[in-house]
Amino acid sequence: MNLDRQIQTLIENAPRDGSTPQAIEAISPVLKAFAERLRHAEYYILQTPEGNWLTTTLSNRANPDLEKTVVYGFPHLDDAQASHPQTSERQLIALALPVTHLLFQLLALDRVDSLIFFEVPGRPETGAEVKRSDIQQAVSLQLQNYLQQQRKIPPNWA
Repeated sequence: MNLDRQIQTLIENAPRDGSTPQAIEAISPVLKAFAERLRHAEYYILQTPEGNWLTTTLSNRANPDLEKTVVYGFPHLDDAQASHPQTSERQLIALALPVTHLLFQLLALDRVDSLIFFEVPGRPETGAEVKRSDIQQAVSLQLQNYLQQQRKIPPNWA
């Protein structure tokens, strides 16, 4: 599914509360810009049967007190499954999700610092990081611009 269709699906599935569909439409340029930096239209995310995404806490080797929590996105099902062998105590499901949906959900995940997208199948040693703080900052600016545009009085309004 192309990025425009992904965003349209987000808008169509948003709660009809009078503001959410409009807010998604307003931030859609940001979602699309971040998604265009990545190679794939969808990524596989590992999650529990209850629907919770698998998070990983990474520590800085030079400074072990510095930590961040990430979620990995894999380009293919095989990569996702190979990354975390199933054990009897923790069954995980690899679910394919559109990239714009992942980015949108990242905005609400306060406990997650970044999404790490592995771009090359079979090569989990490198990935593209999207920091929640970066996307939140871009969304905030986009919403400010959107609200300013909404407040402008038309020139022929007298």
